[in-house]
Amino acid sequence: MGELLAWLFLHPENEYSTTDLAQRTGVSQSTVSREMDRFAAAGLTSERRHGNLRLIRANTETIVARPLIDLLAVTFGPAAVLPPLLEDVTGIDEAYIYGSWAARYAGRAGPPPRDVDVLVIGTADLDDLYEAARTAENVLGREVNISRISTDAWADHNDPFVAALKDNPLFQLSAERSTP
Repeated sequence: MGELLAWLFLHPENEYSTTDLAQRTGVSQSTVSREMDRFAAAGLTSERRHGNLRLIRANTETIVARPLIDLLAVTFGPAAVLPPLLEDVTGIDEAYIYGSWAARYAGRAGPPPRDVDVLVIGTADLDDLYEAARTAENVLGREVNISRISTDAWADHNDPFVAALKDNPLFQLSAERSTP
């Protein structure tokens, strides 16, 4: 049940009922409840009761939390979700995740990202990019913001926006990834 674990650990600031988790992951509520029992027994989740409601959240205090979040981010997070959505969009020369998600991936301390910022270099149609972003939002449960710039603008070392991007972590959405 990687999807359940990913949802909890990639959204550690929230707590969810078993009904919420079942709807978000497309599995039955009984399956979610059974898996949550297993996760709790392993120390991966914590829960509280609010009346009859069982509210569950990731246990980020466990020693395995950071490595687990890193693994889940790559296998179920933006790094896994965005490339297939962008591969069919024509006119993309390069694409990167930047901002808070890229910073956390690079190991910079900070709160969990509330959104995902994507930079596309090329001439891709904005409507196609926005459609990919909306699809990614539904899967990730986070806002996805896509910016597009031309190849010439990306090569302009005097552009303050480009310089700021290149001075901070970038996660390349292709076969070759930049180093943080």
